[in-house]
Amino acid sequence: MKKFTHHRMARSFKNSCRKQKVHWRFQRVIDLFYQLLLPLIIFQLIRTLLLPTTFDVIILTIFVLLYILYWHS
Repeated sequence: MKKFTHHRMARSFKNSCRKQKVHWRFQRVIDLFYQLLLPLIIFQLIRTLLLPTTFDVIILTIFVLLYILYWHS
């Protein structure tokens, strides 16, 4: 009788749920973008506080959401 091992099923489920790996060059481009995003957020925040327009608020919101999504994943 073959012994049932729970860990095989759990390991295969874990591997299927893992997010796809990104090529290391593309990952470096993504990291560079997010490294530049924080100064852009600060600049956009100052600009929005001094001269608030609808466009500035929308851009600031998009930047902040992108930054939160990056750190959440």
